Amino acid sequence: MVTSIDLYTILPELILAVLAMALLMYGVFRGDKAVNSVSWLAVAAIAITAIAVSSQPVAGQVAFKGQFIVDQFAVFMKWLILVGSALTLLMSLNYNAREGIQRFEYPVLILFATLGMLLMISANDLMSLYVGLELQSLSLYVIAAFRRDSTKSSEAGLKYFVLGALSSGMLLYGASMIYGFAGTTQFDKLASLFTGPNADPGVGVIVGLVFLLAGLAFKVSAVPFHMWTPDVYEGAPTPVTAFFAVAPKIAAVALLVRTMVGPFGELFGQWQQIIIFISIASMLLGALAAIWQTNIKRLMAYSSIGHIGYALVGLAAGSEEGIRGIGIYMAIYLAMNIGTFCCILSMRRQGMMVEGISDLAGLARNQPMMAAAMAIFMFSMAGIPPLAGFFGKLYVFMAAVNEGLYLLAIIGVLTSVIGAFYYLRIIKIMYFDEPADAFDRSAGREVGTIMAVSGLFTLLFFVFPTPIVGAASRAAAVLFSAG
Repeated sequence: MVTSIDLYTILPELILAVLAMALLMYGVFRGDKAVNSVSWLAVAAIAITAIAVSSQPVAGQVAFKGQFIVDQFAVFMKWLILVGSALTLLMSLNYNAREGIQRFEYPVLILFATLGMLLMISANDLMSLYVGLELQSLSLYVIAAFRRDSTKSSEAGLKYFVLGALSSGMLLYGASMIYGFAGTTQFDKLASLFTGPNADPGVGVIVGLVFLLAGLAFKVSAVPFHMWTPDVYEGAPTPVTAFFAVAPKIAAVALLVRTMVGPFGELFGQWQQIIIFISIASMLLGALAAIWQTNIKRLMAYSSIGHIGYALVGLAAGSEEGIRGIGIYMAIYLAMNIGTFCCILSMRRQGMMVEGISDLAGLARNQPMMAAAMAIFMFSMAGIPPLAGFFGKLYVFMAAVNEGLYLLAIIGVLTSVIGAFYYLRIIKIMYFDEPADAFDRSAGREVGTIMAVSGLFTLLFFVFPTPIVGAASRAAAVLFSAG
């Protein structure tokens, strides 16, 4: 029986689901004439959901017989996802109209994907985890192939679907192994089973945990489950690529953190080595593979793989400080990536999108403000102080050092130095190469505003970091006090 506490706990998700379905019906009856209004109403729906999230109890509330949990960690991560989704919708407005892919289904699919992400973050059971994950994934498969007249877009959607189905199968197999050997799928009960001096998880649970980690690693595009990322990033419409780069990544990292620290926190020794391996592999591949890229969206794909590697350093530390570092890193990652994709969306000549890194040649002379914003984001991603990206890496590396993971921190610093090459190369092309033809100036007010705000956040983070650092600290503390 559903109680009033259950409904109150899941209120933001209920609001978003009802509004998404209402917008779907509105779009069906109005047709493509409703695209602009549906898009703006979708942004309003996300804003209402964010208000509902802020009003929730942060002390921790479990609902639906342990299936669903709301705490400070969930609230913090949900806010990041809602901000990323809203900004993506705003970035899409002019692009979709110019490219002729303006359909009312697009903002509705973004809303359903966002709903899945919110459910993922509050999952307190392997079954609710899977439901949220699949709701998100099904929506993402469709929007990856949203440009139906493009072979690349269709190929991106198909690759993502096939590999996503494979990862879902691995995750389900792992969950079934854990259930078979532990006898429960609830996070709280799993945590109590593995607590105590005589607790023995058994080989079956460990094997199940490995498969579960493999499925989740695909969702964050960590090596060796990254193979879909460059092709999907290149083939999908650019605002969709921006969405893929931020909101689903943040949701999957949050889910990975909650799953590992919560029910499997006592098995830290078993899963830490897996996290260390995929973190090192992701940092190395992200740093090295991007060097030879000529397409800026493919470069951003490898960049995102590298950034996930850095974030996983905090999880490998397994401490409250490490989880705080992940929260800070994800907030900064959101701002840097959204800003960079605003610059990529502005790369148009004679009404056509261009994606070559060489197309940025001489941008500083043609459009100095856009070049300055891009330079800020590139310096930040490279980890140059005092920009925000430096502090993101500092927090996760310090957590690793404090837990004795010196080699992991050293590899992280070295890969940051290698990765700086391709970020600095973009700045060199913009400021010192022979100017190419100027880009069109009508990127849209929304894109320009988001670019400016993201740039200011990235540039001035060190001046007033307290709100992000404080919120991330409280979010991390909740997980460990519960554990």
